[in-house]
Amino acid sequence: MNLSATNQKNVIIDTGCANLSSVLFAIKRLDYDAVISDDIDIIKSADKVFLPGVGNAKHAMKNIADKGLIETTQNLTQPVLGFCLGMQLMCRDSLESSVGETSEVIDCLNLVPTSVKPLEANGNRLPHMGWNTLTSVIEHPVFNGVNVGDYFYFVHSFAAPVSDYTAAACEYGSAFSAAIVKDNFIGCQFHPERSGANGSKIIKNFLEM
Repeated sequence: MNLSATNQKNVIIDTGCANLSSVLFAIKRLDYDAVISDDIDIIKSADKVFLPGVGNAKHAMKNIADKGLIETTQNLTQPVLGFCLGMQLMCRDSLESSVGETSEVIDCLNLVPTSVKPLEANGNRLPHMGWNTLTSVIEHPVFNGVNVGDYFYFVHSFAAPVSDYTAAACEYGSAFSAAIVKDNFIGCQFHPERSGANGSKIIKNFLEM
């Protein structure tokens, strides 16, 4: 492990979701280390913070609130990278529904002023699951070497619309934000930890920012 990687403190926020270990393994494959933690002091002292998530926003936000991490996350000034549901939690709110329930607006972390809505798949099967290409990507340190047409792995039924905060876009029945950026907060709707070499490139870029 190189010296810079050894000295860097990387923290994966323990959101109580199921993909925490896969994010940790993806970081370790790049010769970096990280800890999974919901300790406020450990999160605040990190050089880089990862916000992973799978499942639904209501459950994840309850976990984050119960752990007292809403204000902590909102006040982070170091780079923060969200994966999948973690990206959606960065948004202002999420209009989601569960089986047998009507849709409701879930207040999220409001780090990026955009809303998450049901993906307009226009006849395509939901969830949007599998490999898909980027249709646009901005210049940003996290996306160095990432190009239009590159494939990433998606699993989702909700999405943030294309907006001023879109860092990369994708198409599945309609256009949606494959990644968003505001200040030190970066979110990827796809799973970088499951997206092969392209996903590893994004994680490595983030760790080296």
